[in-house]
Parts: sequence; C-alpha cells; structure tokens
Amino acid sequence: MIGRADAGGKRRLWVLAIAVLLAPWSAPSPLPAQEPTFWTRDNLTGDWGGFRTKLTNRGIDFSATYVGETFTNTSGGLQRGTTYEDLISFGLDTDLEKFMGWKGGSFHVSAYQIDDNGENAVDLTGSISDPSSIDAVPTFRLFSLWLEQGLGRVGSARIGQIAADDEFFISNTASNLINSTFGWPNITAVTMPGGGPAYPLATPGVRLELDPTENTKTLWAAFSGDPAGDCPPGQNPQICNRHGTTFSFSGGTLFMGELQYLRNQGDKAVGLKATYKLGGWYHNGEFADQEFGVENDGAIVSLALNPPHPLDHRGDWGIYGIVDQTVWQGKVSSVSLFWRGGVVPPDRNLLSWYMDGGIGIAAPFQSRPNDVITFGVAYSNISEDAAALDRATSIISGTPFPIRNQETVFELNYAAQLAPWWTLKPDLQYIVNPGGNVPNPNSPSRTIEDAFLVALRTIVVF
Repeated sequence: MIGRADAGGKRRLWVLAIAVLLAPWSAPSPLPAQEPTFWTRDNLTGDWGGFRTKLTNRGIDFSATYVGETFTNTSGGLQRGTTYEDLISFGLDTDLEKFMGWKGGSFHVSAYQIDDNGENAVDLTGSISDPSSIDAVPTFRLFSLWLEQGLGRVGSARIGQIAADDEFFISNTASNLINSTFGWPNITAVTMPGGGPAYPLATPGVRLELDPTENTKTLWAAFSGDPAGDCPPGQNPQICNRHGTTFSFSGGTLFMGELQYLRNQGDKAVGLKATYKLGGWYHNGEFADQEFGVENDGAIVSLALNPPHPLDHRGDWGIYGIVDQTVWQGKVSSVSLFWRGGVVPPDRNLLSWYMDGGIGIAAPFQSRPNDVITFGVAYSNISEDAAALDRATSIISGTPFPIRNQETVFELNYAAQLAPWWTLKPDLQYIVNPGGNVPNPNSPSRTIEDAFLVALRTIVVF
C-alpha cells in the first residue's frame, strides 16, 4: 500500500515533468526594457537623458537633420568639376492639445542653414533640372511657420507660411531620388513665379484637407503668387527673399487642388498598396509670351526682333496626375512603380508638358532590410512657342541657331540605412540635352553636351 507521502511525491514529479515539457511553449517572463545602443537609437544624440521623451509627452518635438553631398561632373555640361553643399534643417512641432489643452491644434516652424563651396551642381551642368534637391543660395532661412486645426475624421485646416511641395504633386517612391525634379517637378518649378511655394521659398497661404471617405483625400490651397515678393527682373528670387521673412503678398494668388485615392494603406490591408492622384492649379498673375512681343505702336511681333517688352497673358494653369503602385510585396521586400505627368499652356511657359517615372525596390538584399534602390527618368518638353522663337531667331539672324526641344534625366540611387539616424546615398545621374538643347556659353557655336554626374549624399538625424 502506497502512503500519502509517496503519492504526493509522485504527483509532484508528474507536475514537474509536464512543466518541463510545456516550458518551450510557455510565455516567457517579461524582460526589462533595453536602452537603445548608439547604433540602434533613432537619433544620433539619443534621448538626452530622458529629457527628449519628457518633451514629447508634453507635446514638443525638436528635430535637426544634416544633409551633405558632393557632386562630380565627369563629362559634358558646362564644366567638369566637383562641388560640395550641405544644409542643416531645424524643426519644432508642438501638439497644442498636450501642451495647452487646445483640442486638435498643432504648431510647426522650420528653418535651414544652407552652405556650399561657392558653386553648386547645376553650375556644372547648365541643366533645367537641378541635380540636387537641396541646392539653394547660402544663408540662414526661415522656411515654414504655420498653425493647424484638426477637424476630426473630416480633415484639417492650416494657415501661415506654407509650402506646396510638402503635400502637393508628391510621389513617395520618387522622393528617394535626389535630383530636384523628382520632388517639386520642373513643370511647376520653371513655370511658377519665383519657382513657386516650394523649397527653399515657402509663402503665406491657407490649406484645407477634406477626407470624404477612408480611402479618399482632397487638398485645397491658396498661396501668395510670388514667394520672392517685389523682385526686380532678372534677380534671383532667393536673394530677394534671402532669409524667408519677406512674407510676400504680391504677384497675385496661386490656387491648387488635389484629389487622392488611397488603396490598401491600412496596417491590416491584404492587397498591394497604391496611391492615385489628380490635381491642378491656377495662377491669376501675368505671364510673358514665349514667342511674341509688343512694339511701342502696339504691333505684335516676334521676340527675335527685340521688342520693348513681351506680350503678356493673364493667368496660367496646369493639370497633373500621379500613380504610385506596389506591384510585388514579400515578407520584407517590395517593388513599386511610379509615374507623374503634367501639362501647361505652351504660349506662356518654357515647358509645355512633363513626365517622369521609375521603380523603387525596398529591402533589395535580405541582409539589408532598410535599404532602397530607386531608378527614375524625367522628361521635360520645351514648349512649341519657345522652339518657334528659336527658328525665328535663326531666320532673322541668318546664322544657324539650335532649336530647343527637351531635357531628359536618368538617375540611379541606392539608399543605405547604416543606422536609424544615418543614411548614405550613392547616386548616378545622366542628363541629356542640359538646358533643352541650348548654346554652351563657354562655346556659343556648340550646344551643351550631355552630362554624367557621380554623387554621394549623407543624412544624419540629430
């Protein structure tokens, strides 16, 4: 007969055996939170001993990012050579609900410190498309300064000094490239006064976002027409508004609108992600004709005859479309395609239409899950009226003169995420017909030859 002690011992042995068998599938005990290391934290300077987190909990977020890059033009363009330029961007974002109880309110301000070595990449190429998206006149510049009021699920309203290229005409896939035209494209940068409300010139304006459904979004905005203010003809707009404090209300008004359809964007979405956008703008200012001018007696003649001033048109407009489509999605990797295109009236704009497109490959290598390879092609078509002026110039002068036609940019970019706070971007660009097939000022009898550039950009988040 087995005693109670022996029976109890056997029961304990069975319990111990079952526990051992179940141990590999049982939930582990929670471990204490590990402090991020130098190479795993989000910012180079870390959490400032916990102070950064305390500020965030109060609704205050500071940011500082360094972007530095070097370009070498190996052939063609205006000249061979190497440039270096950089900027430090500073930002302050405040959640006013956390900070002071203002429900749905937020405040944002940003500024740049911009420097170069006396010249920049576009000085080497002479192209319409600036090879660098950070190229600007060296200075300390206020950029954006605005208040936003959230409208719940309906959308939001923003007022202050704002930039169109923060939200309009943007392709997420194309934004990995560093040529400026893959950000704020040539069709807007070249046609709008002062380059439009985009880096490095924001301007006073208002923006309304309305979200009719979960998958649709609309953006509506009105901007001051000329971010440079009353700038003398021929003067660089960035010099006229050197520190971003002109707060220009001159040059008419620019109106922009954009409709977005967002598919499979949620965290639980099963299908491939896609974004489709259709937008347009209207500017009510005056725009010079590309082919004709007005003489003192009111006669309309070719600008090749050097009349006193060009023929002016009231207003300018443009329409555009964007497609960002993921075509393959793995566990980590993905492949996305992008396309953007826009058209404007040819009689008052240097460009008449524009198109870019390309491919982005996220996590191209299993060992590099945060890297991205992006390839893009951008085509800028010179307007028929500008080309007609070139033909008239050739006929009137009696000497051969190049006829402007188009400029095409090819760019291949690899974004290597070395740490959450550090990205390195080797970059190759080939520009066909820099300037659109125009005479080389260093050799007027020849056009500017195709340029090939090698670049390296580094981005550090402090």
